[in-house]
Amino acid sequence: MRTAVVTGASGGVGREIAEQLIDAGWSVYAQYRSDSPSTDKARAAVSHASWFHLDFNSPEPDLSAVPEIRSLDALIHCAGYCQLNRIENASSAEWQDSFNVNLHGPVALTNRLLPALRAAQGTMVYLNSGAGFRVKPEWGSYAASKFAARAWCDGLREEEPDIRVSSVHPGRIDTRMQRAIVAYEGGTYEPREFLTAETVARSVVQVITTPMDAHPAELVLRPRSH
Repeated sequence: MRTAVVTGASGGVGREIAEQLIDAGWSVYAQYRSDSPSTDKARAAVSHASWFHLDFNSPEPDLSAVPEIRSLDALIHCAGYCQLNRIENASSAEWQDSFNVNLHGPVALTNRLLPALRAAQGTMVYLNSGAGFRVKPEWGSYAASKFAARAWCDGLREEEPDIRVSSVHPGRIDTRMQRAIVAYEGGTYEPREFLTAETVARSVVQVITTPMDAHPAELVLRPRSH
């Protein structure tokens, strides 16, 4: 049985990936950040996953709850943080939160699981963003963390020939985080304007199940309505 670790699995794309992999017969370890009604609902709905708690909101996260895995076919990073603000107004805490969740946490967890990924010649997927290529006004701290994450993935790909490393860059996705962003921007939320979490999840599953003679290093997805 193939094994995957999925972060940010209590909602959005992470939950969709976990469900799709379980339906396909994978063994899934699913990370959640904190206890909440929405997390409890997700854990009950995706009951066949093995859930573990891990809070990325620290430069050196506590990894004690990470399961011991000898062979790991896929590590999929979906946990993310986005706080919009003008650069001149963004606090150091906002910058730190962006880098903790979007970079430092994934790096720490990946380093912990590298031996298992090497053993399986597995695939690491990082769910990046269009903001990992370009910056819009008030997206400075988020984009900076995503640019840095793209560089990390590029470096890891060069250093680890026994695994595959893929950066997936979707456009804006219909999620709770997206609703908060649109509310901040003062816009009207239209779900049809965004990618669905299911579509992005299917693309990620396709990446990790690509035959081993190919290395899907980078994937870009955009909503057709744009």
